[in-house]
Amino acid sequence: MYKERIIKNFKKTGVIPVIKLTNKNHAVPLANALLKGGIFCAEITFRSSVAEKAIREMSEKVPAILVGAGTVVTIEQAEKAINAGAKFLVSPGFNPKIVDFAISKNIPMFPGVNDPSAIEAALEKGLTTLKFFPAEASGGCEMLKAFSGPFPQIQFIPTGGINVSNLVNYLSLSNVLAVGGSWLVKPEMIEENQFDKITKLAFEANQLASNTG
Repeated sequence: MYKERIIKNFKKTGVIPVIKLTNKNHAVPLANALLKGGIFCAEITFRSSVAEKAIREMSEKVPAILVGAGTVVTIEQAEKAINAGAKFLVSPGFNPKIVDFAISKNIPMFPGVNDPSAIEAALEKGLTTLKFFPAEASGGCEMLKAFSGPFPQIQFIPTGGINVSNLVNYLSLSNVLAVGGSWLVKPEMIEENQFDKITKLAFEANQLASNTG
């Protein structure tokens, strides 16, 4: 199934770059830099006005990379993302209306949760892969360990405060599918065209993730 292929991609890559782009012309070189470093997916956030255009650029011109939309907080954004070619949606919290919309469009949705009530609400919608956000501020690895008892069917994508120093701790947990992070693709690196540096960071993260598999 379509969603299963995406989950497989996340598990294989281990790290999902969370990207804020302010210039759509950076989308293609950034995608190529990530691919070169062994990262095959990207989450472009709706925290900038060019998100829709950047998603379209990346998905149309670099089909080898799996492009999704992040920080999706309205149905309008979800619709724009899907029309631009996003293959998955990510939100910071659990909004049932956006989740229902994604389900109606048959597009994988990974809403953010950080407490049992939100997890149960997600389960009610049939979702079993969820973003854990903000990860570090919400208890980090210890909280995820606590969730594994009552929610053994849930796989998490921790995001928020993840970096090269703690990603292995997260990926070593049985209920963590992959981690999300922006340290690979800081806005200043993109703006300054430091794509070789991004490739290097992507390769480093990919190697660390591979060693936990």
